[in-house]
Parts: sequence; structure tokens; C-alpha cells
Amino acid sequence: MLETAILGLLNSAPLHGYELRKRLNLLLGSFRAFSYGTLYPALKSLVTRGLIEATEPELPVPAVRPTRSGSRASARQASKAPLTGRRGRIVYRLTPEGKEHLQTVLASSGPAAWEDESFDVRFAFFAQTDAETRIRILEGRRTRLTERLEAVRESAARTRERLDEYTLELQRHGLEQVEREVRWLDGLITTERDRALGRDRDHNPGAPGAPAQRNKERG
Repeated sequence: MLETAILGLLNSAPLHGYELRKRLNLLLGSFRAFSYGTLYPALKSLVTRGLIEATEPELPVPAVRPTRSGSRASARQASKAPLTGRRGRIVYRLTPEGKEHLQTVLASSGPAAWEDESFDVRFAFFAQTDAETRIRILEGRRTRLTERLEAVRESAARTRERLDEYTLELQRHGLEQVEREVRWLDGLITTERDRALGRDRDHNPGAPGAPAQRNKERG
């Protein structure tokens, strides 16, 4: 999902590699920090596939003072003058093909979007995702975690007598983390549904549950 994260960030503004890495770390947190060794091969792949383009800022040509020998000597001096200063940073930007590919990815809501490896990235770009897709992803994630909870609870019930106190405590900690995320997802799903219902009421004033219409005219 690193490529999706890169495309999502570049969809907001062109960025050079250093700034892109900082924003990836900020977006996904320090526990999923990306190194340059991971980032730049991904950037190279995206450039090769035409999803992003890389441009290097042009450096200014150094000024050359006229010499007594005349304009020819000045021209020779200019041609031999070394380019000084630090090399400009390469800036990456999304291509039209990259925008189209990103929208296709963000519109998907299948099981791949629910898994641990990809859910965080998809959630980070929910602002660029339509409401219906957001709800499907959140519901899918909750279903996946609920299934995981049941499996862990059944396993804990079968093996409780054979585990030491520390393993049991670690197991309990894991269960609490999943339960907490399920509650978090429940809240998000409720919020998304309420927003969708509010939008439906705004677009259909006569729909059941819509607020009463104000007086059309005064006097």
C-alpha cells in the first residue's frame, strides 16, 4: 500500500522525496516509518509506469563578467564556467494516468481494503473517498475483526489451562486491543450513516424524517 500512500499525498501537491518521506511518516505514524531504501524504488516504479513524473528544478546559469579580451573570451569563459551550488531536489507530481489510477484504488472496497496492511492507508485518505465506499470499508473491517475476536476467544477457552500467567496476560491484552478497535469502528460507522442520512434529507425535503418545511413566504 506504499504506492497508494504516495499517490494520495501527491494528489494534494507535488513533493520532493525528502518532504514526501516526512509526510508518509507523519501520515502513517512512527511504527510504520519508511526508509529511503523503501521509498525510492517505489517512486522509480511509479515513474516507469507513468503514474507520476519526476522533474528537477533548473539551476541558474552563473553570471560571467566581461574580460579585456572581448566578447569571444567571455563566451569561452562562460562555456567553461562550472555549475556551482547544491543540486536541485527532484520534485514528483501526479500524472493524469496517476490520478485515474488513484481514484480507481480509492473507489475499491473489497477485502484487500480491510486487512491490517492496507486499512490504515485507506483510512488516511478517507477525505478523498466517497461516503458509500467509506462505510463499506468500515463495515468490512469490523466484520473481519469480529471474526478474529471469536477465533481468539475460542482458542483462549481451549488452551487457558495450558498457558502460563504471562501468556494469558498477553492474550488478554490482544483481545482488549481488538475490542477497542471494534468499538471505534462502531462509532465511525454510526457517524458516517448519520451524515449520509442528513445528506439524503437535504436533497429530499419531503422524505420521511426530514425537518418540517419553513413558511414559504411572509405576510
